[in-house]
Order: sequence, then C-alpha cells, then structure tokens
Amino acid sequence: MHTIRATTGQTNARRAKIAQPDLELVAVPRDESFKVWSHGYPYRTVRWHFHPEYEIQLITSTTGKYFVGDYIGNFAPGNLVMTGPNLPHNWVSHVPQGERVDERGLILQFDAGFVARAIAVFPEIKRVQSLLDVAACGLLFTPATGAAAEPVMRELLGAQGVRRITLFLALLDLLVQSAEPIKLASAAHHVDPARHAETRINDVLTYIGRNLSQALREVELAELTGQSVSAFSRYFRRQTGATFVQYVNRLRINLACQLLMSGELNITDICYQVGFNNLSNFNRQFLLQKDMSPSRWRAYQQLNAASASESPDDAPALASFG
Repeated sequence: MHTIRATTGQTNARRAKIAQPDLELVAVPRDESFKVWSHGYPYRTVRWHFHPEYEIQLITSTTGKYFVGDYIGNFAPGNLVMTGPNLPHNWVSHVPQGERVDERGLILQFDAGFVARAIAVFPEIKRVQSLLDVAACGLLFTPATGAAAEPVMRELLGAQGVRRITLFLALLDLLVQSAEPIKLASAAHHVDPARHAETRINDVLTYIGRNLSQALREVELAELTGQSVSAFSRYFRRQTGATFVQYVNRLRINLACQLLMSGELNITDICYQVGFNNLSNFNRQFLLQKDMSPSRWRAYQQLNAASASESPDDAPALASFG
C-alpha cells in the first residue's frame, strides 16, 4: 500500500505537476495502423499523462487507484477502460516498495484519423464512431467485457498481417456491443454544440459559466429566457438532462477539482471561490459527486503525481516512448 509522505516543497511540486500531465508520444510503426503492447509495474509510462491517440487498456494484474480526467476509482484485474484523445490518465498499483510486476496490463493505441479512414472505406463499421464520441470522457466496461477482451488483446500482441486487422475490428465490435459502459471524467462543463444549438439555452449556459462563483437563482435565469420559473425548469432539464441546481453544482465541483489539483488554495477558500456559501454543503455535494471528501480527493491526486517517482530511475523521458 502506498503512503503519502513529502516535505512542503515536494508536495507543492507534485501538486503543480498534477495540473500539467506529461505528453506521451505514441510511436506507431510505419508498417502498422495501431500500436499494441504490454508493460509491468513500475514502468516509465506509469504517471499522469496524455496523448492525442485513443487508448484501450486492460489491467491483467495488481489492484490500485486509477485516474481519468477528474475521476478517481479502484481497479483490479479485468479493469477495461477506453480513453479519448488528450484525456489525462494514470493507473497506480498497490505494490510494495521495491517489488516489480512483469505484466500489469495490455494496451492498444490508435489515432482518430486511422478509424475515420476505415469508416470511409467500410461503412459497415460506422457504429464505431459513436463509441469514439463518448470515449472523450473515458469509458469503463463491465468485467465480462474485460474478460472477453483479454484473449483478443493478448493475441494481438503477436499478430501480423490481415489477422491483426481482424482482431482489431473484433475488439471494437466487442466494445460497441458491450453493455452500457460507465462514463468516467465529468463533462458537465463541456457544452455539446449539437445538443445545445438553440441561442436561448446557449445564453443561459454562458451566463451560468461566467457567474459560477456568484449566487445563481433560477428565477433570474427564467427572466433571462422570458419564461416562468416552472416553464424554465422543464426547459432546462430537457436541454441539459439535469435540474438547474444539479447542473450548477456539477460545474462548481468540476471547478473545485481543478483548484484542488493546482494545490494553491486551501479547501475552505476553494469552497467559497467556486460559489458555495458554506463548507458543509460543499463537502456534501463533493462527496455526492466524487464518492469521497475534497481532502481525500486531493490526497489521491498527490499519490497520482508521486507515482512518476516510482518509475525506474534509469528510464528515458516519457515523451520518447509510446
């Protein structure tokens, strides 16, 4: 089990690093369309990082904490997650200091252009696009899907030629057909332009975003749209999928997570800066959305940042490898 111990300077350095994940350069061989590989633990890429490619990762051994955007969860063998482009992520295993694991997981990485070209040639795989769209915030698949994916991914490690492509498509088909995956990172602060095309709702969401730290009242937003409060409530929920209060609280907790990651403010200051008027309500809403307190969330982010120091000392820079 990891423990979190650091001097004040070290802690501040780690917190600063959390907000700036490392860039991983995924080196796909010229004669291949995607990259499949495995690694153990500790390993040079086990740190808070991102890359422009989609990634499918299956954990095959160890347990621990994983971080996808602002999401923190527990993982065990069978944990199958897909992350979208530039979404920061990390898996930190609970392994005793000095102990090494030969294989921690199987990884497949590919860029959006490759799949877009494939869809253009083979319209039968068009359904894959919907999977890619929702993977922007990270997707957790069921243990059953993880178990079904392992033999496919394991064979991919050594596959060549046409067999490689058929296995890749089989894996994507498995994910498309899987039971509803769980979205991981919060996306409440990202407005889907196709979903919110109306000027009226855009004006409302813009107003909320600009005044998040201030007192926001539904009656004022109703006036902005020229509706009664009851009509506005129905309209807002239909457009966003959440009540006005739920939506505002989600945005505020998202902002709180960003401030917690920066490490520059204490929790009480963050509470008031994001628009909550008392600490107990802030803690209650944070627990409701993140399943842990703000202090524990920050502590896990420190653990996330500290994981980079546990990689082999002689490992080259992360950006030099896939």
